[in-house]
Amino acid sequence: MTPFTFAGIPTRVIFGSGSIARTGAEVERLGRKGALVLSTPHQQAEAAALAQSLGPLARGVFARAVMHTPTDVTATAMAAFAASGADCVVSLGGGSTTGLGKAIATRTGADQIVIPTTYAGSEMTDILGETDAGRKTTRRDPSIRPKTVIYDVDLTLSLPPALTVTSALNAIAHGVEALYAPDANPILSLMSVEAMRAFKGGLPRVMANPMDRDARGDVLYGAWLCSTALGYVTMSLHHKLAHVLGGSFGMPHAETHAILLPHTAGFNAVAVPDALAPVAAIFGGSVGGGLWDFAKSCGAPLRLADLGLTPADLDRAAAIAVENPYANPRPFGQADIRALLQAAYEGARPTN
Repeated sequence: MTPFTFAGIPTRVIFGSGSIARTGAEVERLGRKGALVLSTPHQQAEAAALAQSLGPLARGVFARAVMHTPTDVTATAMAAFAASGADCVVSLGGGSTTGLGKAIATRTGADQIVIPTTYAGSEMTDILGETDAGRKTTRRDPSIRPKTVIYDVDLTLSLPPALTVTSALNAIAHGVEALYAPDANPILSLMSVEAMRAFKGGLPRVMANPMDRDARGDVLYGAWLCSTALGYVTMSLHHKLAHVLGGSFGMPHAETHAILLPHTAGFNAVAVPDALAPVAAIFGGSVGGGLWDFAKSCGAPLRLADLGLTPADLDRAAAIAVENPYANPRPFGQADIRALLQAAYEGARPTN
């Protein structure tokens, strides 16, 4: 067996239906006196309800989180945090809100509790991606990792079908890249494969009946597993391209991941067929083709062109992607990335 290092999983996880009710107890367990509740503008009402349920433990609501964690929004949130007198943050929502909570925590040392309402997966990680002047950069640090994550299946019941499928494919991308990461280990590989089985079985049932609590539970379980994998290994080409398109072109996070996944996985399958064999076995056919078929069957978007990108954007994105490339099992140059992006732009089914 290849030698490996596994640091263990320090984040406390609470999973189940109705588990949001345990938020106040978690604030107290951490020894904190008050929390600033964070959300996007879209989820402000839910954040206000959570704050009300916390009673005197709530020190206000900041409902201005946006995609890609722009540093100017973080600066405003930092001022609100300081003025509130809070000593921890509770992030209710998807990746945008989780990112803002992480940005505050790493700057202040505050503890953070995350309550995900999507399957995006950043909640179990020590990774923070921030956007400044049109460029997205990522970094890892122990101060970024949340102390507690509360997975409440009930909060995902109202997740719209379109966001459900793109968010789930975003999560699957974490698991796929964990299988061939340079610091992969057998524990996380097992979790990633288990997650893909959960998504393969659960997501079609959710799309058929979004109120199916058992199916939602399976998908949220898969999301937790993939988020954990994301938090302990190095991501590769797929995440690099998603960060480029998101940070430099303002592309929506989940949709971008969903469209790119079959193409990046198929590209790397040429170099690491054994590592990605479980993906092909679960989804059928080839790695990229099976993922593309699964995405299509669930109604996912398939073309970058539909997100508003232009051919000129693809040229610039390919150039940016090779400036500071992530570690990847298959070497690539700018022409390789341009061809991959063209296939994703057109929505072509991968052959690998």
